Amino acid sequence: MNNLLQKVAGKFSLMVIFILMRVSSIAQDKKVEIDINTKGNDSNIFMQPWMWVVGGAVFILILVALLKSGKSK
Repeated sequence: MNNLLQKVAGKFSLMVIFILMRVSSIAQDKKVEIDINTKGNDSNIFMQPWMWVVGGAVFILILVALLKSGKSK
């Protein structure tokens, strides 16, 4: 009797899990319109190419400084 109860409980829990997964997938079926405007907004500093060059140079300098300090006795 206990074995039968475990099988029924296992099947019931799997059924609940699959139903919840289905509800979750239906809930994500909403269409979303995203408007990405890349022109006319020059106030974002991270869109400037020189900022990426300066950031890369600073990153490399910090990386070199950390690697050199690890080799000292």
